[in-house]
Amino acid sequence: MFTASEQRDAAVHEQIKKERAASDAKTARLRALRLAKEAADKAQAESGESEGGEKGAAPKRGRARKPGMKRVFV
Repeated sequence: MFTASEQRDAAVHEQIKKERAASDAKTARLRALRLAKEAADKAQAESGESEGGEKGAAPKRGRARKPGMKRVFV
């Protein structure tokens, strides 16, 4: 009786180890991609600054209302 439960426990622990390894590999891959993107963005920003800079982002505008409509606060 104990050996069967021990075997199930061992199988569960092995499955958990596999899932953790897969999760760790995924995390490492995503971290590497993020770091590479950040480095590319930084290099692009530095090259943009040396060329005279980029234009600033357009200011955000509020939502347009129809003429004659009033703001209603609820």
